[in-house]
Amino acid sequence: MRIALYPGTFDPITLGHQEIIERGSFLCDRLYIGVAVGHHKKTLFSLSERCELVNGVLADLTLHCPVEVVPYCGLLATLYQKLHANILIRGLRSAGDFEYERQLFYANQHLNAQIETVFLLPAPQYSFISSTLVRELAQLNGALDGLVHDIVKKKLRLNSGGQ
Repeated sequence: MRIALYPGTFDPITLGHQEIIERGSFLCDRLYIGVAVGHHKKTLFSLSERCELVNGVLADLTLHCPVEVVPYCGLLATLYQKLHANILIRGLRSAGDFEYERQLFYANQHLNAQIETVFLLPAPQYSFISSTLVRELAQLNGALDGLVHDIVKKKLRLNSGGQ
């Protein structure tokens, strides 16, 4: 059985993430979306809010296998092993992402040589979208159309005082 894990902080989940989830669901028999606590960065939304948003978005996606949201804290390699995953899915938008992901790949291989990473490039219209960009636009009352799902947009607007 092909079990994949697509990890991230998803703060918030973007249309780019959604596309990777849909395409990733073709590659496996079961897909876990690992929502990280995000100890290395200050998140806008709590872990439970981010899991709720991811679950809300999943309801509208065309998925080709069962998908489950799993919150986690700690090492990705530990979660990978706990879930009996055999594919790690990561998205790459740019050369900068590649350098960062390359380091993570080697670190994960050091921790667990069984981790097999598959990198997916987003469709061109999503290649510039990042959660950081979305948060900044929301904070400055910028347009979020074409960047995030409507439920995410609503939550961002509520979080920024409804502006």
